[in-house]
Amino acid sequence: MSAGTAVSRTDTTFRLAELRKLMAAHNVEVYIVPSEDAHQSEYIAPVDGRRAFISGFTGSAGCAVVTPSKASLSTDGRYFLQAEQELDSNWELLKQGLPEVPTWQEWALREAEGGKNIGVDACLISAAQAKSLAEKLKNRNGGELIGMDVNLVDLVWGEKQPERPKESLRILGLEFAGKPFEEKLVEIRKEIEKNKGSGLIVSMLDEIAWLFNLRGNDIPYNPVFFSYAFITPTEAILYIDEDKITEKVRENLGDKVTIKPYNAIFDDVKTFGEATATNDKKLLVTSSASWALTKYVGENKISTIKAPIEAAKAVKNETEVEGMRNAHIRDGAAQIQYFAWLERALLRGDIYDEVSAADKLEEFRKEKEHFVGLSFPTISSAGSNGAIIHYQPEKSTCARVDKDKIYLCDSGAQFLDGTTDSTRTVHYGTPTQEEKKSYTLVLKGHIAVARAVFPKGSSGFILDILARQYLWRAGLDYRHGTGHGVGSFLNVHEGPIGIGTRMQYNEVPLEVGMLISNEPGYYEDGQYGIRIENVVLVVEKNTPNNFGDKKYYGFETVTMVPMCRKLTDPTMLDEDEMKWLNEYHTEVYEKTKSFFKGDEYTLEWLKRETSPI
Repeated sequence: MSAGTAVSRTDTTFRLAELRKLMAAHNVEVYIVPSEDAHQSEYIAPVDGRRAFISGFTGSAGCAVVTPSKASLSTDGRYFLQAEQELDSNWELLKQGLPEVPTWQEWALREAEGGKNIGVDACLISAAQAKSLAEKLKNRNGGELIGMDVNLVDLVWGEKQPERPKESLRILGLEFAGKPFEEKLVEIRKEIEKNKGSGLIVSMLDEIAWLFNLRGNDIPYNPVFFSYAFITPTEAILYIDEDKITEKVRENLGDKVTIKPYNAIFDDVKTFGEATATNDKKLLVTSSASWALTKYVGENKISTIKAPIEAAKAVKNETEVEGMRNAHIRDGAAQIQYFAWLERALLRGDIYDEVSAADKLEEFRKEKEHFVGLSFPTISSAGSNGAIIHYQPEKSTCARVDKDKIYLCDSGAQFLDGTTDSTRTVHYGTPTQEEKKSYTLVLKGHIAVARAVFPKGSSGFILDILARQYLWRAGLDYRHGTGHGVGSFLNVHEGPIGIGTRMQYNEVPLEVGMLISNEPGYYEDGQYGIRIENVVLVVEKNTPNNFGDKKYYGFETVTMVPMCRKLTDPTMLDEDEMKWLNEYHTEVYEKTKSFFKGDEYTLEWLKRETSPI
């Protein structure tokens, strides 16, 4: 945080002491507390915030491991600074990815040597993770990996643990979904047959919401609902708290979908597996299925396949694509209003902190058609707070937005017709040459990805170097991926695609209709952070040649917000980069100007910011 702001830490001494008592009572010497919920969600409901409760670290990614005398928290480079500030003295921070720093698995295995047991809530770890950990534990002379039916952190939390959400579902109409759920079921049943399965167990919440064209509000910022689904060649079952099902939803699903209680999935799939599973026909699950589910069914009756719903959901249909384009134009207009307003406010001496500024941005978004809510907490970060990659300001400790310091704003919204996510880094005073150089290096990488043309079959893994090349030449880099998939009125982070160095990104080629973010950055600890993020759509490109008789793809940028002129050094841009930037700004102006009729100040600001450089 910037100078003068207090660090908010939770004293975890008592919580750890209570957890250790429970560990001893359950014969567990090492206890794992993952970030995820029973559906392997990245963003979770407050009731599932166990890792944050026990450790005090509130970032969205990480894993806590507790022994009778030690406690460690592992997280990735996005959260190093945040974790250092939030963890108290009871915790050791494992900076994932740095040389000689163990993973949480390695740390847990080392602590379990000598026959000690490792315990974990079997609902919160995937079957694949559990199998790998159990095998390594056996090889290290450890004890047993115990998949527990009770969550020990829940017992420590007690009555103060938030309640499970109970809000009703909403139907996503065909004007937004583009395809009836009945057609989606037909396609998924073909995948079940293709994989020689007797049925498919679905546990990922966004997959279930997409499949049935339903949306909920169980997890903040993500329009999903707690549920499981079980699809067979003849039946589709939705397991959910029936209080969430309105009569309208029940009528819409009709006789095509059976509704059953949330926890009935376990007995149902066990019975179904026993009755139908053979060596040729097994129950199908994906790698995200929990250890609890697979244990209940029996691992010999299960086959793990690549997630067919995730793959289908990633390729948007024509209605979804057009909806995403329109949502980003409206969202861009809201951001243009915001950045114009913020500049005027700061230059006339008005005082706004990071939270009050973010609240104003939300006000502008709320005015736009089809707005539902934000797609994640706004990262409104001034000065040195921008170097905390996933910084989230709190009213009691946040900094003021200063016209003489870099301001980074990463934000997004949920609209009925699309999900948005964009980042702009701005300066309203006189930036230093170093700040302009850093910004322009990031901009050059962003443009390189935006202009990329690549053969069909290429993955985001091979594109990552385009974004980093100019920073690398200066001996600089950033500790996060370059891009993530984006849902359509669904999760802002959507698999299975991404642009980055994770090997999993090399397993899935980019296809026409996929939407992905383009967000290189640079972060100078203690001074500033820079990130430039647009959402881009994979499209087919017309190339002069067609070597190998394969198609060639590229990107269409759908985010419509100007770049920061004050931070851009034109002398660092070549002719092609300048051409791309000017054409992009012309498109931003033409697509958003109609929103500012009667708002001369914002329109003039937009004209200035999008005029040719």
